[in-house]
Amino acid sequence: MEGKNEQRAGLLYGIGAYGMWGLVPLFWPLLKPSGAIEILAHRMVWSLGVVAVALLVVRRWAWIGELVRDRRKLGLISVAAATITVNWGLYIWAVNNGHVVEASLGYFINPLVTIAMGVLLLGERLRPVQWAAVATGVIAVLVLAIGYGKPPWVSLVLAFSFATYGLVKKKVNMGGLESLAAETAVLFVPALGFLLWLAATGESTFTAGGAGHGFLLAATGIVTAVPLICFGAAAVRVPLSTLGLLQYLAPVFQFGLGVLYFNESMPPERWAGFALVWLALSLLTWDALRTARRNRALALKLLATAAAAPAPTTPDTAPTTSNSASTAPNAASTPPGPADTTQDPAQQKVT
Repeated sequence: MEGKNEQRAGLLYGIGAYGMWGLVPLFWPLLKPSGAIEILAHRMVWSLGVVAVALLVVRRWAWIGELVRDRRKLGLISVAAATITVNWGLYIWAVNNGHVVEASLGYFINPLVTIAMGVLLLGERLRPVQWAAVATGVIAVLVLAIGYGKPPWVSLVLAFSFATYGLVKKKVNMGGLESLAAETAVLFVPALGFLLWLAATGESTFTAGGAGHGFLLAATGIVTAVPLICFGAAAVRVPLSTLGLLQYLAPVFQFGLGVLYFNESMPPERWAGFALVWLALSLLTWDALRTARRNRALALKLLATAAAAPAPTTPDTAPTTSNSASTAPNAASTPPGPADTTQDPAQQKVT
């Protein structure tokens, strides 16, 4: 029951994270005339402030000492910080430079990249339909590359950087709040240094744009921290495959905003490429649902078989007057001592 509750909570966290990411293209244009790098630096600085306040509220600090002593986790946190920096910066640039649809494509193909990483890095095996979906996604990228006259590099970088981020978060296995705090702490010093340099050279827009603009830049901490905390909480509770399915929410909203709100062009070759991507995602979804139904039916069949099987009976053939025979059942019925009930420390850790 506890495992089901954890997965249900992870599902809700994931829906919240991807829903907020789907609507965030409406926010970044409000920060003009700030450039993408300046906005990115403010995201890093203010995000740490938000998570620090959250940690003060929940009073969770013990993990810091454990993280400092664990070099492997520190290395993974640094990789996560680097990949999310690339993802953040490129996404802001794409939205503010008229590439919302191309950015949405990156998050559409992210589930396919996640599956490919599962095969190449985790040794996962794909079913035939999953292979067909991945192949269709590759064809879609080729069609889009021909239509653009070049590879859709914005989409590809966004997809691979975020898939890598999700994989690293899975391996770090920290809470969403704690992992985000560690990542932003890694990014804080260079980001603050860059903002101070902008202020010293007179190129900062934080105060030059007025109080309202400064407030919006500070709000990047909330806009960044809240969905990432939700994503981190989801990443440690649900499989990567589930995260890939949930990610459909964000690009659907982004694509709709790009076409209907930002009025970006959709020539025929772009529609063809998107259609192939959507076909690949449809195959993945259909295969996942079919597999889930099959596994559920198999589990119910096994339970029914076990319930219908007759209980085994042991005939009592030993004479009741024998001392040796009478002591054996007593020994067998003796409750285990403390040594029998002690759980191995490794098992306790896993549990």
